[in-house]
Amino acid sequence: MTDVTTADPGDRTRGSDYAGLSRRIVQAGLLERRPGYYAVRLGLVGALFAGGWTAFFLIGDSWYQIPVAVFLAVVFAQIALVAHDLAHRQVFRSRRSSEIAGLVAGNLVIGMSYGWWMDKHTRHHANPNHEDHDPDVSPEVLIWSERQARASRGIARFIGRWEAFLFFPLLTLEGLNLHVSSFRALRRPSLRNRAVEGLLLVVHVAAYLGAVFAVLPVGKALVFLALHQAVFGVYLGCTFAPNHKGMPMLTGEDELDFLRRQVLTSRNVRGGWLVDNALGGLNYQIEHHLFPSMPTPNLRRAQPIVRAYCEELGVEYLETGLLRSYAQALRHMHAVGAPLRAGRRATPPEAAVGAGAPAE
Repeated sequence: MTDVTTADPGDRTRGSDYAGLSRRIVQAGLLERRPGYYAVRLGLVGALFAGGWTAFFLIGDSWYQIPVAVFLAVVFAQIALVAHDLAHRQVFRSRRSSEIAGLVAGNLVIGMSYGWWMDKHTRHHANPNHEDHDPDVSPEVLIWSERQARASRGIARFIGRWEAFLFFPLLTLEGLNLHVSSFRALRRPSLRNRAVEGLLLVVHVAAYLGAVFAVLPVGKALVFLALHQAVFGVYLGCTFAPNHKGMPMLTGEDELDFLRRQVLTSRNVRGGWLVDNALGGLNYQIEHHLFPSMPTPNLRRAQPIVRAYCEELGVEYLETGLLRSYAQALRHMHAVGAPLRAGRRATPPEAAVGAGAPAE
């Protein structure tokens, strides 16, 4: 399995552009580890996780468990963001330490296969928004381009007509989808540590369901589980959706070097301390894709360097507000579904990179 931290400078056409930026980032010391930051972050997230479950057991059989379910969903999403940083080896230098911590955070604590997600995310980083190679834009349920609309069948074709309106409701199922996909991944011989991953997933499910049904009667337990998983899915979806959705879609005809492939398909989201923490630093998506092993707190410091460098090269650097990022993504989804609503086949998408990005 390819390491998710690998920064393949890609095509060597104009490869010196990335090398020049990399030198500036290294000289600024922005790739150095931040152990103090991660010690505080891991400690805080761990305390919130323990506090949430302590409150759950203390409250007991009560509808006051509703806000606890929402709170724990937010904490689960924050743990997923920590697992993301572990996969990129932003926290620990060694692969083994990162993997052990990732298995605990992913498989045991939130029930998501660390190895499966890491493989999927590695392929995304290598080819963001590439119709043939990025699993995050695979047209299994949603479609992301007119070419995918033309080829869509079954549920994707049905949902594609109105996917912009169905996007957020569908996110309520994303938490469940992550759990199901994690167990399905255990059938793959290529999955590292399959036995360990499977054991930790089973322990998570047994402890999670056992705790909920031991404290709550069946009706309240089902409401708790449904709300917890729904909010978890929506939170994760709202964290990742602003980054690439609605940005240019690439095909095999697009030949871009590493820097342009990452910058032109990514979108940054403006915001202060609240947005930075709510999105786990992924609002600096351009910087993250260029330097995936860069610790989260350094992304903000890297932004002005990267933006100025892109301006020097004449490479478009897109940054927008959080709500506008969602609006851009939804407009794009509605546009690619237009041919399906009209009951006709779509015309071939424009070959020019940038056709999918709504204007600011």
